[in-house]
Amino acid sequence: MASHIVGYPRMGPKRELKFALESFWDGKSTAEDLQKVSADLRSAIWKQMSEAGTKYIPSNTFAHYDQVLDTTAMLGAVPPRYGYTGGEIGLDVYFSMARGNASVPAMEMTKWFDTNYHYIVPELGPEVNFSYASHKAVNEYKEAKALGVETVPVLVGPVSYLLLSKAAKGVEKSFDLLSLLPKVLAVYKEVITELKAAGATWIQLDEPVLVMDLEGHKLEAFTAAYAELESTLSGLNVLVETYFADIPAEAYKTLTSLKGVTAYGFDLVRGTKTLDLVKASFPAGKYLFAGVVDGRNIWANDFAASLSTLQELEGVVGKDKLVVSTSCSLLHTAVDLVNETKLDDEIKSWLAFAAQKVVEVNALAKALAGHKDEALFSANAAALASRRSSPRVTNEGVQKAAAALKGSDHRRATNVSARLDAQQKKLNLPILPTTTIGSFPQTVELRRVRREYKAKKVSEEDYVKAMKEEIKKVVDLQEELDIDVLVHGEPERNDMVEYFGEQLSGFAFTANGWVQSYGSRCVKPPVIYGDVSRPKAMTVFWSAMAQSMTSRPMKGMLTGPVTILNWSFVRNDQPRHETCYQIALAIKDEVEDLEKGGIGVIQIDEAALREGLPLRKSEHAFYLDWAVHSFRITNCGVQDSTQIHTHMCYSHFNDIIHSIIDMDADVITIENSRSDEKLLSVFREGVKYGAGIGPGVYDIHSPRIPSTEEIAERVNKMLAVLEQNILWVNPDCGLKTRKYTEVKPALKNMVDAAKLIRSQLASAK
Repeated sequence: MASHIVGYPRMGPKRELKFALESFWDGKSTAEDLQKVSADLRSAIWKQMSEAGTKYIPSNTFAHYDQVLDTTAMLGAVPPRYGYTGGEIGLDVYFSMARGNASVPAMEMTKWFDTNYHYIVPELGPEVNFSYASHKAVNEYKEAKALGVETVPVLVGPVSYLLLSKAAKGVEKSFDLLSLLPKVLAVYKEVITELKAAGATWIQLDEPVLVMDLEGHKLEAFTAAYAELESTLSGLNVLVETYFADIPAEAYKTLTSLKGVTAYGFDLVRGTKTLDLVKASFPAGKYLFAGVVDGRNIWANDFAASLSTLQELEGVVGKDKLVVSTSCSLLHTAVDLVNETKLDDEIKSWLAFAAQKVVEVNALAKALAGHKDEALFSANAAALASRRSSPRVTNEGVQKAAAALKGSDHRRATNVSARLDAQQKKLNLPILPTTTIGSFPQTVELRRVRREYKAKKVSEEDYVKAMKEEIKKVVDLQEELDIDVLVHGEPERNDMVEYFGEQLSGFAFTANGWVQSYGSRCVKPPVIYGDVSRPKAMTVFWSAMAQSMTSRPMKGMLTGPVTILNWSFVRNDQPRHETCYQIALAIKDEVEDLEKGGIGVIQIDEAALREGLPLRKSEHAFYLDWAVHSFRITNCGVQDSTQIHTHMCYSHFNDIIHSIIDMDADVITIENSRSDEKLLSVFREGVKYGAGIGPGVYDIHSPRIPSTEEIAERVNKMLAVLEQNILWVNPDCGLKTRKYTEVKPALKNMVDAAKLIRSQLASAK
């Protein structure tokens, strides 16, 4: 019985790629240094999978930024502003597209389906001159082969690539991206031909958009594309991989009828209904790659349940045509549990990271073939039983409090217009008030102090002193820049979710459970293993300290319940919404303590609310109902004069704007600049928004410093569709990943732009 891995984490067990990328970007190392680190990581990954017995090992899943940008490079689809003139695309053009450079901005970045991973959105139009401009897929296949490892080269499928793209600036909105399919397929044919010539016998084409609600003409594009590729694919075994959700019946029918395709991969963890489709009708002679090991979470597989599912499928597709696989790429999970030397032994026994999931896939394949590892299966059953019966998982008081939430929608008693009036009397802000999103740059020294405090090498007194000095520096800088509503800079926080999870019950933390978010940015999601509560105040000390340093309003900074949920590895033994309500009650306690502590502006970030939206429209309403309700629970008890902010970043918001309004926040700051101000279009189309709103005026994920004039132009575009009395001026996101040499001039230009527009508005009266 064969085994397969859809994809694997790239960063390395100790984030080796992250540090190599940042060293290269900072000019401290060469392209050769970066490529050496990358090659070593790839070699280790292939060797690990090979030694575990994996038959179908992926290649070309290792990206320096993301796999969609790799595909853009492969197709030579570089926007003109980057000055690409042909030939093999180098790292300079590649990273300019991803990060921008001194003269031009980066391409838009958005969420990869409903994950916390991001991709760079291709900008396409009728004038794009597609050409085979990156031979990475072939080179990596040859690299593995030279090491004695036969791999399955992985490409983002041509139809998914186009449907995940956007029309470039200046291209008609009505432009049909699928009209580019013939040009794109011409390049795919070249790539596939080279892979065959290099000796590849299998190829994996990822077509994840098939799990979405697709109109008929989009499904027809798959049929046309694979019919066009059929002769080129001849002689290869072709796997079309889907993941993240159930595949709709019509899409399943389309997929299983595609010309030239040998095998189909399905997510059977998040796509449980797909099982029924497979059982009802599966094409004879084709392979089924059954994704029974969860690539999105870190819980150990239930071997008994998975084996039962696989045995049932074996009866449908045949013993020699069933391949045991992961539900999706393991990119979305942590790398190796072996690195967790400090994690509680009981909880550790309940988990499986990427390296362990490779073992799980192969153990299931062997068991299915009649070579069951009895000791491994017995240990798995014992761990699952331990988790089910552990008293640390359940807190009766928390369960009762969450159950008592039913029957109320937890809205604040007064409407937003009246609240804003009460808040303005208290805060006395100018029109177009300026603020930032929360974090300020985290210097090497700051990280060192925090690290040494955690390791108990620095006393609490010295730690508090260092944090106080940093907060004072940030407060003084904001006052010097004349920002209206200040933040304390969050020097005590390494991560906006980890910080809160460490102080809430029901959470566990890893030492090296890093997961890539985008580029070199990694996050370390907490593990929610049990019922959640707040033993004591979490942020009041720092916020009150910061407020005492200034007469200007100081924002209390919290992470919202939906974001904590979506950016954690969440327990899978109860519905997600029940866990979210528990977190909401814990944050509610903190909000009310901040208010009592004299904090009049409280920001509850819901950066990840949109990313949790299910991929199927039929499931949207239920998710948005409990997600928005969870946010309202957090602040339903505050006074009218307490201003509640929220923040959202990097996603498509227009389709959920009414749910955003229903959150009933007083002010929302929201990503806008990097997505060509698509957010503003919803207001142009007549949506009325009465609360405060701050669409981001510049992209903080790029080192580029925008000019005062550029920011002023953005603000004027906003004023064309939003009332001046509700508009705020702020960056797109927090400033943690930037340097002070970038932050200071960018914020100065932002404040100067706000003042310039204020004076123009005053003159126009």
